[in-house]
Amino acid sequence: MGLHKSPFDREIARLAVPALGALIAEPLYTLADTAVVGHLGTPHLGGLAVASQVLLGALSLFIFLAYGTTAAVGRLIGAGDHRRAAQQAVQGLWLAGAVGAVLAAAAYVFADPLLRVLGADGEVLAQGRIYLRISLFGLPGMLITLAGVGYLRGLQDTLRPLKVAVFTAGLNLALELVLIYGLGFGIGASALSTVVAQWLAAGAYVWWIREAVKVHGVTMAPDRSMIARLAVVGLDLFLRTAALRASFTMSVAVAARLGDIELAAHEVIYQLMFFLALVLDAVAIAGQAMIGRFLGANELDHARAAGRRMIEWGLATGLAATIVLLATRPWLPLVFSSDEAVLSLVGFLMLHLALIQPVNGVVFALDGVLIGAGDMRFLAVAMAGAAAVFIPLALWVMAADAGIGWLWGAMWALMAARLITLLWRFATPRWLVPGAVR
Repeated sequence: MGLHKSPFDREIARLAVPALGALIAEPLYTLADTAVVGHLGTPHLGGLAVASQVLLGALSLFIFLAYGTTAAVGRLIGAGDHRRAAQQAVQGLWLAGAVGAVLAAAAYVFADPLLRVLGADGEVLAQGRIYLRISLFGLPGMLITLAGVGYLRGLQDTLRPLKVAVFTAGLNLALELVLIYGLGFGIGASALSTVVAQWLAAGAYVWWIREAVKVHGVTMAPDRSMIARLAVVGLDLFLRTAALRASFTMSVAVAARLGDIELAAHEVIYQLMFFLALVLDAVAIAGQAMIGRFLGANELDHARAAGRRMIEWGLATGLAATIVLLATRPWLPLVFSSDEAVLSLVGFLMLHLALIQPVNGVVFALDGVLIGAGDMRFLAVAMAGAAAVFIPLALWVMAADAGIGWLWGAMWALMAARLITLLWRFATPRWLVPGAVR
């Protein structure tokens, strides 16, 4: 980021800092479950691991309920159309609840096949089934929360989502400790605690939206035509996320076939990359909210200038992550393993992870800008193109047994493809579409 000050810095920080807190607080659900369930036994922890992958997969694929709502509401607020923004929020809640209910029912019926695909069997399968089936009762609440978060972010409010995330994460941990250590229940109590926390979070967002729409005379009743339109708009973001997740899943599958040491090292780096992605995504969330508002208000020059500043913020954040990773590289791997071979390989891969962070920072910022602009179709096509670059390279690494360094070379190609296409799009005026609706 340049040393010059920008009129957008204060607002970016006001939105990004609480958003960062909320993003980091969300994984505390899983971390708390892992810490508590791990003491019940190894099969319980294994069951939690595979069940969590199913739940986190659903969360990532339907993140469009938050991102799409933020962009749409931001545009409408910028255009001064608060009533339609309130309607968007209400129908987003109905869409989230309907999708969550259907997904939960399907996953409940097919719980065993889903868990077996992830390698669960025996006692791990039994424990995973218990955790997953109970957790699925909270899935609609989790998706409703995403829609509610999107609405508040569209209103330029990232503080209330932070408060909800921190409170419910703490409540989840407290309930688990009481039910498992105090009353002697098993892994199902861990899942139940999360369900309670998720529905309390959903209830808070429904209450806030209900109070907000009263002011504008908007009903809470479902509107099937509007819900259908929201689903169509969300499809592009769904496809974008699916292509990205397919690429990351492919990287894990290839690492697993390269060897146990390679898989262990890749898993450590993957988790570090995921955590850093949450940090970098805070700038993207500020972009979603601000760009949508500027375009809704027909302030195209402000939108482009704010977009450039967010790219600078993304680059600066990525460089900061690079410095932290390089500084901690001598000792951070020791937190994750005591195997010398794994430690050596993690140290090597941390160089890749550290050096790619500035690229990731710019890509995440551009993602936020273009999502805020409602440029969903381009994002879906661009991500599919990047996946088409990465997947053949990853398959070559596996077929040639080329080594995990080459796998990370393919990861560089994935992010480079995203960077080039998003920068090209930002340089054109095609994403600068003014008005309340793109």
